[in-house]
This record gives sequence, C-alpha cells and structure tokens, in this order.
Amino acid sequence: MSDSDATTTMRMLRGMLRPLVRLLIARGVTAPALYRLLKSVYVEVAHRDFRIDDAPPTDSRVTILTGVHRRDVRAILSATDEAWETARQKAATSATVLGRWRGRADLRDADGRPMPLPRADAGGADFETLAGEVSRDVRPRTVLDELMRQGLVEERDGLLHLTETALAGPGAADDRMVFFAANVGDHLAAATENVLSGEPRFLERAVFFNRLTPGAVDAVEARARDLAQSALEDLNAMSTDLQREAAGDAAATERYRFGVYLLREDKEDRRDD
Repeated sequence: MSDSDATTTMRMLRGMLRPLVRLLIARGVTAPALYRLLKSVYVEVAHRDFRIDDAPPTDSRVTILTGVHRRDVRAILSATDEAWETARQKAATSATVLGRWRGRADLRDADGRPMPLPRADAGGADFETLAGEVSRDVRPRTVLDELMRQGLVEERDGLLHLTETALAGPGAADDRMVFFAANVGDHLAAATENVLSGEPRFLERAVFFNRLTPGAVDAVEARARDLAQSALEDLNAMSTDLQREAAGDAAATERYRFGVYLLREDKEDRRDD
C-alpha cells in the first residue's frame, strides 16, 4: 500500500469510527481500553488471514505485520473469552428457535403467520421438539424461560405465542450487543472484501437522499420497514427449507447474513461535515 493509500484509509476510518466511539464512551470504554483490544485484534487477524501456503504465520511475522511486540503475540493468541462465547451461543440459540418458528411452513397457519405451540408434544408440533432440534446442549425449558423473560414469547390459553416484540429482535442488552457485533461485523466484512477484491463480490447497496421534510422521511421509513420485513421473512422461510433439505450433506458448510438498515437525521445537527 502506498503512503497516499494509507492516508486515504486513515481519513476514511475517522468517519467510520465516530459512531463506534460514541457507543464506547456511552458504555464507559476508555481510549486505553480500546487500544489494548485493538492490539489483540491486530494479532488475531494477522494470524488468521495472512497465512502463507495455509500455514499460520510465526510470532515474528505477526510482529512485523502488526507492530505488536513478539512477547505479547503469544499471550494474545492463547487467551480466550469464555463469557462472550457463552453469550454468543445463547443469543444464537434463541434467534434460531425464533427463526425456525417463523420460517417453517409446518409451523405457520393459512395466513402465513407463526402458529401458537404447546410446550410439549400434543400430537403435533410443539416447542420442546423445536428447541431440541436447534440445540442438544441447552434444555428447551431454559430456552423458553429466556424467550419469555425477554418478552419474545408469551403463554395464553395453554399455548405459547410469539409476541410482536419478537419481530424487533432480542430484548436483552447482552443479546443486542451480540447481534450488533455480528450484523455490523458482517456488513463491514462484505464492504472490506468489495474494496480489497477490486470487483464487488458481495451485495452491498444503499439509496440515500437529503433535503427531505420530516413527513417525507416518515413515509419512506414506513415503506422501508414493510419492504425489509417482507424480504427478511421470505428469505427466512426459504433458508429454513433449504437447511432442512441439506441436513447431513457434507457440502453444507457455508453461512450467510442478509441485513437492512435505515438511518435518518437532521443535517443541521451534524458536526462532522
């Protein structure tokens, strides 16, 4: 990379980092704490993504690539974050159960809405079977308790119902942070690959306008929410069916994430133009 490329990249990073730094300050994460984290991420990425002939780089090469001292490289690579991994697995289990409940054709009524389910086997589909298909490591009762605690599932007339809140995603703060990391991380990964590859490999599109009235943006936002929800529901149902068809197939190794977002603001309030 040339000096001009590096300078351009650093200027680009300033704009990208502003909303992240806003989150960090709001959550009490100081600059020194971020520096320590950034150092560890540099080491992890260099070790994973900058291999030669698929062989992991030596500690010395990681030091050359990242500028992190060699004595710190090994300590960083050997460290684990069990608390975050536990939170990630919990959030993924809950989200997968909800996704299958909404996506499987045999769990939807004639209008395409997710059907209420009994807790246990009642001669048909039930929540325990659904949750057991998703994870053998977490008891269905534990999954249900968590979903009910977050207000995503409620019990009425002896049956379990998805709530309207379930459409908006997880209610727990820890789960929201897990999906914040996954959603933003995958979006940034797709955008990064499109920049580095020369030709865009991944879908990444946006429409943007200014000089609109608040009422006009209200109308656009309402339309965007309807279109986005329809697209997400369609892909969820399609992917649920494809995943069931691929059960046991050794070639079933890939994943994807499709997401949408809309940001609105008054340009008069901006301080970075």
